Amino acid sequence: MTPYVLVLYYSRHGATESMARKIALGVERQGIEARLRTVAPISDNLSDHAPAVPESGAPYASLADLEHCSGLAMGSPTRFGNMAGALKYFLDSSSGLWLKAALCDKPACVFTSTSSLHGGQESTLLSMMLPLLHHGMVLCGLPYDEPALHRTKTGGSPYGVTHWAVEQDTPLSEDEVELCIAQGKRLAMLATKLGSVV
Repeated sequence: MTPYVLVLYYSRHGATESMARKIALGVERQGIEARLRTVAPISDNLSDHAPAVPESGAPYASLADLEHCSGLAMGSPTRFGNMAGALKYFLDSSSGLWLKAALCDKPACVFTSTSSLHGGQESTLLSMMLPLLHHGMVLCGLPYDEPALHRTKTGGSPYGVTHWAVEQDTPLSEDEVELCIAQGKRLAMLATKLGSVV
């Protein structure tokens, strides 16, 4: 099997997906395949069902995608300072992988987008880190040797890349794009150094 980094995300309005695509670009610049996957939306209406295959965008993730990855970049919009329920629902189904330590010692990073400057970006990143720590993953932040982290007036965090979507269709800023690519490159580099890419 060809080694790959899983770029797993949930995106409602497209900003988190845009970040995922830039992170994937950074991964691939390190010579590793980036596998883009999303999760199905959830609903409180029991008669609602997501289609088996999304109408557009990345395919839905499977637990096999997660199990066999060499590294993981995981992103979600901010929901009250937490990850979106759809992503949490997917992670809640990963107990079987936890039981066999399938993700142990693999690198992971997290990213988020929010429409509010103080909408809980860092707490959302931290909420996504918790299940990854339980899985034994090695967390990969974004160090301050990245110049864009010092100059950004939009998103950015040492905990992981962020985007401030002032309006619903606010594109990623130049600094946010640079940070996404840097995050992907760092994750791929660590996957190689940790030996999860063989």
